[in-house]
Amino acid sequence: MKSAGKAKAAAKTRAPILAAGGIVVRDTTPPVIALVRLRKDLAWVLPKGKLKPGEDALAAARREVVEETGHEVEVHEFLGAMSREAGKPKVVQFWRMRALGGPEHKLMRDVKAVKWLPLDLAIKTLTHAHEREFLKDVGPAALKAAGHARAAQPISERIRSWFRRLMQARA
Repeated sequence: MKSAGKAKAAAKTRAPILAAGGIVVRDTTPPVIALVRLRKDLAWVLPKGKLKPGEDALAAARREVVEETGHEVEVHEFLGAMSREAGKPKVVQFWRMRALGGPEHKLMRDVKAVKWLPLDLAIKTLTHAHEREFLKDVGPAALKAAGHARAAQPISERIRSWFRRLMQARA
């Protein structure tokens, strides 16, 4: 019994898995964000992956996004990190990225598809609750930083704003 207790204690103190990825924006009207569908469990997720030994997080983020989306990217500011405690602890760091042109690379074998969606639909499409919450938090800031402030607003606020402008124009 002592060995089982030691194993549990070791698991609790084990260093987290380190990963990195991107909130990848494509400059369209409205702007869209990349999600990838994993073959293993058919989950829709943000593009990300584990750091290789000796690799820094920024280099890993760029590499993983290119492998998973097929697009070359321009990396911008750090957006934040999310962590997961269930199973193996994991910490994922994210940067805002802009897709450059069309896909230039084949998708890695683990990825079944890439979907480009407006922010509100991207949030709804993500499979995991912790990723939905993370994108809800950083997505508007990412779009605003990319010069898409209007698209970062929820659709209800855009409709209210349009209605206010319409009423002012009639007055």
